[in-house]
Amino acid sequence: MSDLPPDPPRLRAILGHLERQIAETETIGLYLRLQHDEVCKALARATSSVPSREHSAGRTGPQRQPPAAEYLMESKLGQSDPLPVVVHVGGCTIRQGRRTPSAISAAQARMVLTDPVIGAEPCPICRPESKLGVDLA
Repeated sequence: MSDLPPDPPRLRAILGHLERQIAETETIGLYLRLQHDEVCKALARATSSVPSREHSAGRTGPQRQPPAAEYLMESKLGQSDPLPVVVHVGGCTIRQGRRTPSAISAAQARMVLTDPVIGAEPCPICRPESKLGVDLA
């Protein structure tokens, strides 16, 4: 892109616009990844009710457990859901109950907690903002 204006005020305006676009794209990307995870979970639940060949063959041995999530996020069930999006530390057992939390990384948790568009709240029990070093005041 060689046709940039030479003066700092216009370059700063362009840079600000690009930074806002990047931030919005990150939010959309996170939302799509979380929706993707929910669809994968639903697919796993739907296929687990159908007996597979491995289970019918009498497969034995220890089952691998997935690694514990670093952070968890309870999403809204829909736009009309009155409960907020809530972020937890991975081992927290205090949840709203009717929503299945999604595993998220520390970077995603930090972004979700600080993004005013998402409006996520930290769990008041496990206080993920403290572990992340995020000041929400």
